[in-house]
Amino acid sequence: MTKVIYGESEIAGALSIMATDILAVHADEPILIGIRRGGLVISDRLADIIEKRTGKRPEQGVIDINLYRDDWTRARALPKVGKTEIPQRLDDRRVVLIDDVLFTGRTVRAALEALVDFGRPSRIELAALVDRGHREMPIQADYVPFKISTTRDERINVYLKGQDGHETDEVVKEDGPAA
Repeated sequence: MTKVIYGESEIAGALSIMATDILAVHADEPILIGIRRGGLVISDRLADIIEKRTGKRPEQGVIDINLYRDDWTRARALPKVGKTEIPQRLDDRRVVLIDDVLFTGRTVRAALEALVDFGRPSRIELAALVDRGHREMPIQADYVPFKISTTRDERINVYLKGQDGHETDEVVKEDGPAA
């Protein structure tokens, strides 16, 4: 069974609130780093909102965590590694790490490990569009507009316009264990 939990207008409102909250905390501009796939699209949307409000686009980057995953050695095939692009050394910079869904915390753990290869940020904050619970690691988001109760036998997927041919933005609850 598939159920749309949030649609385009709710997601737009949530991203606007996230941008407001990030700007309220950061007098200096943080670097927005999207975790490859869903986090990258959300990072781009947040950067657009921040640029419209401040007249200046925040620095952005993207990080691929596949080689930092703690389960890749169990996979049958070698992981498909995407490109990581960090605009500069992260030493003494404030970073907002961005993902679409926060679940067990393992993706974020891998992203944190990957980030330190690019320097030692003064602070790393986490923004996620959806927190679905079931943490296996002590990780929580600093900015998260949607908290959805799920069972472990359900999935939360974020489908964003322009990504993989999607024509609309949706947060969807689906039957079946998380991928």
